[in-house]
This record gives sequence, C-alpha cells and structure tokens, in this order.
Amino acid sequence: MPSAAPTHSLIIGSGIVGACCALELARAGHAVTLVDSGEPAGRQSASYGHGCWISPASVVPMSMPGLWKQIPGYLLNPHGPLVIRWRHFPRLLPWLLRFLRAGSSVARVEATARALDRLLHDSPERHAVLSREIGVPDLIRREGLLYAYPDRRAFEAESLSWHLRRMAGLRWCELDAGALAAREPDLDRRYTFGILAEDGAHCIDPAAYIAAIVAAARTHGAKIARATVREILRDGPRVRGVRTDTDVIACDRVVIAAGAWSKRLARSVGDRIPLESERGYHGVVAGDAGGPRHPVMPSDGKMANTPTAAGLRLSGQVELASLDAAPNWSRVDILLAHARGTYPALADAQQRPIDRWMGHRPSTPDGLPVIGRSSSSPDIFYAFGHGHVGFAAGPATGRMVAQHVAGLSEAPDIAVFSPRRFRLLA
Repeated sequence: MPSAAPTHSLIIGSGIVGACCALELARAGHAVTLVDSGEPAGRQSASYGHGCWISPASVVPMSMPGLWKQIPGYLLNPHGPLVIRWRHFPRLLPWLLRFLRAGSSVARVEATARALDRLLHDSPERHAVLSREIGVPDLIRREGLLYAYPDRRAFEAESLSWHLRRMAGLRWCELDAGALAAREPDLDRRYTFGILAEDGAHCIDPAAYIAAIVAAARTHGAKIARATVREILRDGPRVRGVRTDTDVIACDRVVIAAGAWSKRLARSVGDRIPLESERGYHGVVAGDAGGPRHPVMPSDGKMANTPTAAGLRLSGQVELASLDAAPNWSRVDILLAHARGTYPALADAQQRPIDRWMGHRPSTPDGLPVIGRSSSSPDIFYAFGHGHVGFAAGPATGRMVAQHVAGLSEAPDIAVFSPRRFRLLA
C-alpha cells in the first residue's frame, strides 16, 4: 500500500510523545503544528519530572497478582508508596476494579509485558540514536541501571517481576556486596545484593532533551503554537481544524498526545477512555556531594535515585486523586527521608536547596498506552496513556504514529494498544 499524500497534522501536547510524533511526521514531509498550553516539556508535563530512566526492564505493570489484598492498606497508610485519597475513592472505583482485573493472573501480566516490550526493548538505543541526530548526545547516558536489595532473598521475593523481564529478553548481571560497594560506594551497607541492567540508560536533563527534539522538528518545518485546544472541528467524520483559546487552526489530521489531559479531548470526539492521573513526585537535591554515581532503585523504596544535570533527582510515589487536587508535598519529604537512609552522605539533604515537583502520569487501568485511531474519525489519532513508560517509549510511539498517520504499508500492528479495547471491559 503506498503512503498517503502528505497532510497537515496538528499534534496536541509537547511532551516526549508529542515531540517525537512531530519530528517523525515533519521528517516525512508533512506539515506539522505542535500545540501546547505550556513550553515543550515544561513543568506542567509528566515528561519534565519523571525518574529519567530509559529502561527495557519497565515491562512490569503496576497491577500484579495479589495486589488487591494491599488496597485497604494503601487507603489507610499516608506514607506508603501508593496512596489513594479517600474523597476520590468513589470516583476512582471503576478504574481501580479494571486495574485489579488487569493484574489478576500471571497470564494477564505476561501479555501486558509482551505488549510493553514492543515499545521498550530497544528504547536505550533509540534514544541514543535520536540524541545524536538532534545534536545533544551527552544528555543520554548508557551506564546501566542498578536495582539494590538488602540480600538475595529480597530479590527472589520479586520473582514474578524478574520473570517478566527475563521473558522480555532483559540482560543483567548480579552484584555481591563487594561489587555493589565498588559501583556505589555511598550506598548504605545494608544493601548487599544488586542487579545491574546493563542495557539501561538515563537522561540527565529531560526538559532540555525534549526542547532539542522540538527544535529539530522545527528545522524540518514544524510550527509551534502556544495555546489550549478547546474543540476539534469536523465536517462529519473528517477533521477540518481545531479551535483554541486564541484562534482556529486549520488541519487535516489531529494527534492527541496531551497526557493526562487527553481524556477530555477523546471524550469530546466520542471515545470514553478510562484514563486517570497517577500523580508522581520528585525532589531534586542540589549539589553533588554524596548519593549515587549512577541511577539506583532501592528495593525497599521503589523510587528512582538518578544523578542529573541539576542534582540528584529522587522520584517516585504514586498518588491517585484528580487533575485539580492540590499537591501533597509530604510525598517529597518521604522521598528525601528514604534517600538519607539509603546514602549516609546525604544526611544533610534536608538543608540543601530542594526543587519539589508534582505531575500527572496518564495511566490506563490495563497498563498499556492508547495508540490508534479514534472510533469516530479516521483523521484523529491517539497517542497517550503511557503511565510510567512514556519517556522511554516516546521515540517508538512517535515512529508508530507517523507510520499509521502516513498510511505506510510497513506500519506495525498496534491492535493491542487500540482505544476500542476498553469497550470489551465496559
């Protein structure tokens, strides 16, 4: 099947997914307009504040067998790794039931891991190539990703997670106490066993990286509009433009890549997607004295500790609430407290300048993104809902979207990510 004639594609959202879609389409000769209410990967974006990891190991879904037993504890424990705000619980209940169902058996989570692997298995290489192409190779570091455990028994307690990673082809090596201390001398000595995912990478400045992707798209002719999209304008099923808070922009195609804000836009064109904000937090500790030399995830904290250009980024925590709920900055205090216990040299971290951030991971209950055409229009394409893997999966998603929007014969099968899958769970 030959490719369709180049069109004017308008992309809503300038996080990593929207930026990669814009670059791929502009490279292919399409007219492109990238629209966002804020700066590309600005502080409003989940792409700004994530853990900076680019990990083929991220095929493990949040919902796993037996998780349902822990929900009461999550409701009662304000300091746990996952918090559900009580007053939002009734509204979240339908999403939570689907979430628990998605992780109710080994077969289900294996299927999820296989689907995520399609987006993640070569993610470090994709980012390395992309960063070189756009002139910022130093922003992507391929130094491996370390999982630190108190002992081997703690590692073996996560056997299902590592089974999923092994199934996806992840390579790793084991580190004993001596090798672990040699790699991370500031790590507390209570950690005596480590897993080094050798293929993993990380980004030391996500905002600068995405700004460079957007700049590269502009060199290929993409236009940038600072506006909020209010309405997608159609004649029947065909798109003719979008209405923003400032004007009307004519276009032939729309790609919705607006992260957690995509739910409203999808619903406005007839698709009810069970998308919720999985609120994440980070604290960046200024200075370079103490802490890890490479990215580390301590098993007893489940948080990414990542050296970045701005300092040590401590990221994690999952809070289910709503897009407009006020941040709970005690979540950052929890990250800081754990870091002080993980790296004794960070005992004074609370006295250093701390940059605190909260953002919205766009999360579906089955742990898979929504990539595919709207049910109401062949001209509207979805690319959102990546949860924890959006940054790593950005380049692969951008390529998939561009191939499908262009109608290329080599476009991959994306049925597993289709928005229509949720009708089966209604």
